[in-house]
Amino acid sequence: YGGEALDKKTPLLRSMQAINKQGLRILKLFGHDEVKAVRTTVGPEQEYFLVDKSVYNRRKDLIYTGRTLFGAKPPKGQELDDHYFGSIKPRVAAFMKDLDEELWKLGVYAKTEHNEVAPAQHELAPVFTTGNIAADQNQLTMEIMQKVASRHGMVCLLHEKPFAGVNGSGKHNNWSLTTNTGMNLLEPGETPAENAQFLLFLCAVIQAVDDYQDMLRISVASAANDHRLGAAEAPPAIISVFLGEELENVIEALEEGRDYTSGHSMFNVGVSSLPNFPKDTTDRNRTSPFAFTGNKFEFRSAGSSLNIAGPNTVLNTIVANSLTEFADELEKADDFNAALHDLLVKNIKAHKRIIFNGNGYGAEWLVEAEKRGLPNLKTTVDAIPALTAEKNVKVFTKFGVYSEVELHARQEINYENYSKIINIEALTTSDMAKTEILPAVMKFAKDVCDMAASKKAVGVEPTVEVAMANKVNTLTISLNEKIDALNAAIVKAQGVSDYAEQAKVYCEEVFVAMQSLRAVADELETIVGEDYWPFPTYDELLFNV
Repeated sequence: YGGEALDKKTPLLRSMQAINKQGLRILKLFGHDEVKAVRTTVGPEQEYFLVDKSVYNRRKDLIYTGRTLFGAKPPKGQELDDHYFGSIKPRVAAFMKDLDEELWKLGVYAKTEHNEVAPAQHELAPVFTTGNIAADQNQLTMEIMQKVASRHGMVCLLHEKPFAGVNGSGKHNNWSLTTNTGMNLLEPGETPAENAQFLLFLCAVIQAVDDYQDMLRISVASAANDHRLGAAEAPPAIISVFLGEELENVIEALEEGRDYTSGHSMFNVGVSSLPNFPKDTTDRNRTSPFAFTGNKFEFRSAGSSLNIAGPNTVLNTIVANSLTEFADELEKADDFNAALHDLLVKNIKAHKRIIFNGNGYGAEWLVEAEKRGLPNLKTTVDAIPALTAEKNVKVFTKFGVYSEVELHARQEINYENYSKIINIEALTTSDMAKTEILPAVMKFAKDVCDMAASKKAVGVEPTVEVAMANKVNTLTISLNEKIDALNAAIVKAQGVSDYAEQAKVYCEEVFVAMQSLRAVADELETIVGEDYWPFPTYDELLFNV
């Protein structure tokens, strides 16, 4: 009503205009007057789980929240990689064939479909297209996936962490810059000038990620994605850039003012005489949140249910900002090559802290990242304040992508959404524990006690039964206490009126109470007989399609 953009499409289009305008300024400096447009190209890889509909319908947690709030680890998980490297099961293959046809009818060119690492997990990858079209098509893809799965007697789960103990689902956002003439601006070239141009755009991205890593983090943050980020299955919550050993060596040589020689070719630092260097050394780091992969960057932190308009809006805007600063400096230079060389060296020195090629899962990276001054925003609640940080408001208002009011609105919405999701999960956890798990455990305990009494009556010592009854009783008491503690935490959180404070209580108290309750329930699941357990276990969910 007041003219603010409440959708995700409008800011994305605004950001695309910004990067187009600034990209053209840079290309003009390199003599590309024939280029009329700079466009972002995006290819989002979509991970998902398929479970049998009849099994899904017997789990309140899956129905209400999209993830399992309880579930003991099955004897077999993903450790053999036999699902990942195995053949696609006939039922799933039929789903994929049907899905491809439905997407093609809509002009969504799904190209690759395969098994993923976790049991019952799969992936779809589309043909790359312009950023805003890619966002539209990914939304359609998620919708069609769920409809087609239902036709095949299955349910498509797009939650980031439907099952504990196995990999969750992400959405790798492959992002690059291309021109209307077909030039990929993030691809090393064939001539010295092309390589200089490539390095400039590469440095623009590096600077952008370093300066606005907090905005990239919040762009992929959600209560669901918190389960993945920081676990040894997905990128860490710390944002860093992976370049690969070869390209990092090139960058270091440029910074240090020396020639770079590889086994393939020599890279001379003099900007006016840059020779070729290897385009792709097949170097890849799957633990990195933001990895250069030949001619694009792969932002690997996005969750499977995410609307990719958000992270792409941020990427476009912050890179446009870097390009603006570069163009402002180079346009007034008397000696373009010298100014370009100095700019690249200055940029690398200022932002090399964000470059990390090592193991993002390792504990030592947490220590190293802290030394470098890189923030570790572990949860969504930690990340949300970035939306209204002064530097972030400044850059998004500068390009007209978000107004200050729009950023404040999104901050409030993020807090409220987080609290509502955790509240629903907490209420479901309490309900399932009270009305399903507790009665089932009590019935099992009664039967064990009856068996013990029967043995005792005929003079047989019920050693096993008594031990089991005592263990179940101890866990049952604990379960009941955990239910009360969770309910108390829910009441406390619901009584907080401030959005930020309420989200903090849900994060630090309610979610913790849920996890504590689950630990007891999951241990009981490993003791209580299968016939007594009130809902399908992980065995049935993960190995039943």
